[in-house]
Amino acid sequence: MTQATGQMRMARTIRRAVVTGGAGFLGSHLCEHLLERGVEVVCLDNFLTGSPENVRHLMEHPGFRLVRCDVTDFVHVPGPVDLVLHFASPASPIDYLKMPIETLKVGSLGTLHTLGLAHEKDARYVLASTSEVYGDPLEHPQREEYWGNVNPIGPRGVYDEAKRFSEAMTTAYRTSKGTDTGIVRIFNTYGPRMRADDGRAIPAFVSQALDGRPLTVAGDGSQTRSICYVDDTVRGILALAFSHHAGPVNIGNPDELSMLQLAERIVQMTGSSSPISYIDLPVDDPKVRRPDTTRAEQLLDWRPAVPSDEGLRRTVDWFAAQRDSAALRAG
Repeated sequence: MTQATGQMRMARTIRRAVVTGGAGFLGSHLCEHLLERGVEVVCLDNFLTGSPENVRHLMEHPGFRLVRCDVTDFVHVPGPVDLVLHFASPASPIDYLKMPIETLKVGSLGTLHTLGLAHEKDARYVLASTSEVYGDPLEHPQREEYWGNVNPIGPRGVYDEAKRFSEAMTTAYRTSKGTDTGIVRIFNTYGPRMRADDGRAIPAFVSQALDGRPLTVAGDGSQTRSICYVDDTVRGILALAFSHHAGPVNIGNPDELSMLQLAERIVQMTGSSSPISYIDLPVDDPKVRRPDTTRAEQLLDWRPAVPSDEGLRRTVDWFAAQRDSAALRAG
């Protein structure tokens, strides 16, 4: 089957999906949205960076099943499967720098095993790739045709190259075995259920502001990111999943802002008196990041709908509620 033939087929009916990394931040939102669409969900997670708490509210749903599973070892799911979403991986620098071997294994062996599951079940397969495949980009904004500027032996290489390899493996299954695959390149996503200590800018800034601590901005804060609220990201992912497009497709919000602007906005939203504190810029930290979303708009009719101020407000409110609940339990 050629790629063109695969894209021309009508989108299949999806009744049962497997989500790897389904107890993580993004994975848990995917599980939730799939259930809302009437899709049964088998959530696989080894809880390396995810948590059962993220899916606790789904446990009583008759269509939801949580299974502790490390996809780098073996993957077996009884019964029919229509969709495999491979979202298992450490995704923040603090995690993949602490677990470099695990990150490389889930990008290589985990991708191989989950592709094998999709091929065995004749299921649609969607790989969660990342804007990090573009590295510290020499092209701005980043189009899917851009090959990237990645340092394979730098500290971020374990994540960047794991994802680049997983894209190559996914493409190989499509071209050599006819597996119905899609690749989504996700740009900086944020929202409820992020871990306060996962090292990414938004949860770090929000937690620091709520605690009255200095907000730690790397470098001079001029480096940019394009932040996309989690509901928009999930809509884009599922638009690709329910299609037969191979991708890769960028899913992100072109609303680009500097890290200093982001920190100042969060201080204002929280009403905090926290000052800004500057720390050393991490090695190979990208200077700019903004997706070209033309392909997503044309192929999937997808655009982000949640303005950054609204998404940040929802996120700040969630973190504040978590903080209040923890204080009540402690008191």
